[in-house]
Amino acid sequence: MSQHIHLDLVGGCSGDMFIGAMLDSFPTLAEGLQALLRSAGFPDLVRLEHGTQNDGTITGTRFRVLADTHAHHHRAYSDIVDILTRSALSVPTRETALRLFKYIAEAEAKVHGKALAEIAFHEVGAWDSIVDIVLAAHLIHASGVQSWSVSRVPIGRGLIHSAHGVLPVPAPAVSLLLEGFEVYDDGVEGERVTPTGAAILKYLAPTAVMPAGMRLEQSGYGFGTTQFPGVPNLLRAMVFSSVNQQGDEDFWEEDQVTRLSFELDDQTPESIARGLDKIRQQEGVLDVTQTLYWGKKNRQGVSVSILMHPGRVDREVIAACFSETTSLGIRQETIRRMILRRQEVRVTVDKHSYRVKVARRPTGMTAKVEMDDLAAAALDQAGREAIRREAEAKAIRLVLAAADDEPGQDSNP
Repeated sequence: MSQHIHLDLVGGCSGDMFIGAMLDSFPTLAEGLQALLRSAGFPDLVRLEHGTQNDGTITGTRFRVLADTHAHHHRAYSDIVDILTRSALSVPTRETALRLFKYIAEAEAKVHGKALAEIAFHEVGAWDSIVDIVLAAHLIHASGVQSWSVSRVPIGRGLIHSAHGVLPVPAPAVSLLLEGFEVYDDGVEGERVTPTGAAILKYLAPTAVMPAGMRLEQSGYGFGTTQFPGVPNLLRAMVFSSVNQQGDEDFWEEDQVTRLSFELDDQTPESIARGLDKIRQQEGVLDVTQTLYWGKKNRQGVSVSILMHPGRVDREVIAACFSETTSLGIRQETIRRMILRRQEVRVTVDKHSYRVKVARRPTGMTAKVEMDDLAAAALDQAGREAIRREAEAKAIRLVLAAADDEPGQDSNP
């Protein structure tokens, strides 16, 4: 059964608020967090603390990372990448933490007009902030949540003091990270979203609305440090599970995607192909397709469809559409989709490794080998077909025999 979390940014979003909300929603995930940091090679000067907090109205979880106040607070982005790369964290946690730091570093580089290699973190470079990002990455994967949505984001107002001096709220780097999100001003002074919180939201790519066919299972509340007048400084995580209306086993998930579409009738096929390739490479783009049509005066044209994560239609994608094509207008709509549950496994056939996607259908399992892997084997058509059949059959057997093992591992080469 798939799970979905809707993040309700009542007070805003920060790393500790996100972790607190996740631990309040999934209390068992709190076990072993300190051991996780030790096994990953983080120093003993970092200590975790979390417990119940009541603001007079709502009870939730307050999470804090306690670090030696004499710990180094200024750290180059390259040093953080090295620390995380050499750590013993799981691959999903490590890759997600690296992505979160890269988001922040790219935003800081753009704000200060520097190259990525020149970026040095101040507040975010402290051990407590590094741990916030690592634990947030860990909980994203450990929770097993498949999809996310988010409320409007409180933008905040006023000024904050930082290592860079006095900055407007939201901080310039946060403004860049929040591009594409719906925001609002509730008139409350103060910083509502931190760089870590903004990076988490960007990574999750949440939809602006909750998917249909969901049942509310539980809610968790994570408190922040600052107190705002008239507004509880908390992040609520509402945990939903999918409801299978057919009453059968839940073979698929439902979510939403945004579709951008437009027509072209005055651009050459070669130019269209090149332009769509560039659009396809934009972050957040799921798929780009084109179909022929005949329009006014029987002119032949191409209808272009671009699928993206909803609520995250980046200006760069829109700019790419207008820059790489001759389109004068783009339509945008949100549509529902049903996705079969699937996983990718690796199998070995004749000493070559092949990626195979295995999908669960109501009628049984099906598999499809990655064609690029088959092509790399340098076989003729008959050879590729034989390898394809063997790899796909082996992948299905592997999934059936190792349902409780880590997905994606070939335990029977």
